Amino acid sequence: MKFGFDIDDTLINLREHAFHIYNQKLQQDIGLEVFHALPTMEIHSAFGLTKEEGGKLWYSLRDEIYYSDCALFPHAREVLNRLVEQGHEVYYITARAKEHTERTRQWLLDHGFPVAEGHFFCGMSDSEKVHIIEALELDYYFDDKPTVLETLAHLPVRICVKDRSYNQHLALPRITSWDELDELMKG
Repeated sequence: MKFGFDIDDTLINLREHAFHIYNQKLQQDIGLEVFHALPTMEIHSAFGLTKEEGGKLWYSLRDEIYYSDCALFPHAREVLNRLVEQGHEVYYITARAKEHTERTRQWLLDHGFPVAEGHFFCGMSDSEKVHIIEALELDYYFDDKPTVLETLAHLPVRICVKDRSYNQHLALPRITSWDELDELMKG
């Protein structure tokens, strides 16, 4: 089978990592309970920033956010390696900016993720992910972002959402922990 995965907030806990960096850079101490209650993907509002201010801060910190010690979600690496060992194909499809392609691919390799040649796609907009997912003829696709998942309904791919505070309204099969994948595939 062919499995497709978004990276940020699907395999790695990027927004929470960024939240800690924001706290440090802005010299604040906003608790994680605020983060876990955010109804949107954007974290700037928790720090009293406007959308524009939050966008500028994110952009200025992108390298630190993307390439420092961001935590992997528990079992993500192990589950993807096991899928490859079982003969399945694993694809990564991320909307990170194109200039981050090689560094992101290398980061995944450095952190033990299985990345086969030709199985890594980066630098497209969220709305363009659908074309890659369709062309790859994936059996399963996992993402956290509602605007991406909602564009895939017409495809014959089993869509699964990585559980996050901002996607609770989606009525899709849901992964809260990567060790649940085997059970989800049975259903």
